[in-house]
Amino acid sequence: MPDAAGFDVAALRWGVIGYGWVARDYAVPGMLAAGGRLAAVADPSAKARAHAARLGANGHADAASLLRDPEVQAVYVATPNHLHRAAVEACAAAGMPVLCEKPMAATLAEAEAMAAAVRAAGVPYGTAFDQRHHPAHAAMRDAVARGAIGTVTAVRITYACWVGADWSGDNWRADPARAGGGALMDLAPHGLDLVDAILGEPVLEVAAMTQRRVQSYPVDDGALLIGRTASGVLVQMHVSYNCPEALPRRRLEVVGTTGALVAERTMGQTPGGTLRRVCGRLGLDVPVEVPDAEASPFARQMAAFARWLRAGGDAFSLERDIHTMRLLHQAYQSCR
Repeated sequence: MPDAAGFDVAALRWGVIGYGWVARDYAVPGMLAAGGRLAAVADPSAKARAHAARLGANGHADAASLLRDPEVQAVYVATPNHLHRAAVEACAAAGMPVLCEKPMAATLAEAEAMAAAVRAAGVPYGTAFDQRHHPAHAAMRDAVARGAIGTVTAVRITYACWVGADWSGDNWRADPARAGGGALMDLAPHGLDLVDAILGEPVLEVAAMTQRRVQSYPVDDGALLIGRTASGVLVQMHVSYNCPEALPRRRLEVVGTTGALVAERTMGQTPGGTLRRVCGRLGLDVPVEVPDAEASPFARQMAAFARWLRAGGDAFSLERDIHTMRLLHQAYQSCR
């Protein structure tokens, strides 16, 4: 992977397209913590541009203007899902490295078009799966790799929250035209990507059942997904928008022939939570050391993207991300 037009990626100058709460509260602080700088923001909201200006960033009303800004060296796309394609294709046409929020797009067809544009332009592209960069999930990956739980047989994930129709005003996540789906489209990509990150192999096939049980909006507010990897690891996932926030709702288990690894309260935008190993013979429950435990997953992700621009590797993969989109499409198709 070239040095993205030869610039210094150690202090990457970022442009952000779509300055909502994820970008403002998590991604941009992560960029800064990783040693980067917020160079410019493109957002139709004058209030969003004013907030960015207080951080020293140039404000632009649209992506085309931002991509002409000479200060910008790489772009983070954080628009609603249905706007990802236009932003990524514009970045590709401008020769700009791009990190796009998950899922890649609102539909598989849009994601495939984005991938074609990226390949044709030859620009570095990554999807922002911040949770593969969570310190606890990295420690879980390392424990699996060194055989801490023997042969892995299953992965079980619960990733649930409450998303009411009035959450954060006009909630595009509850709009099928803008989101492309509901809880399954929004939350399952993280779980699918984490299976790949932790096991070192992707889920190959999936099936799902969805529900519209509690919330009034026209997308699924819950889903159960099952899948299997090439080596035969079974994957079970429950995602939802209908779980009260005070309940236990974030849990990741990797089960093996000699024990299990259990992470709780790690799935999300912030560091922390717990990771422990349960002995398969005696049932003893022992904490697992998590290096750099309080580091932001977003900061680790932004640093990883900068390193990837410089040195390449498999930290980001267009083909892996397209595969995840195909799994989501397959999951929704199986519900019909």
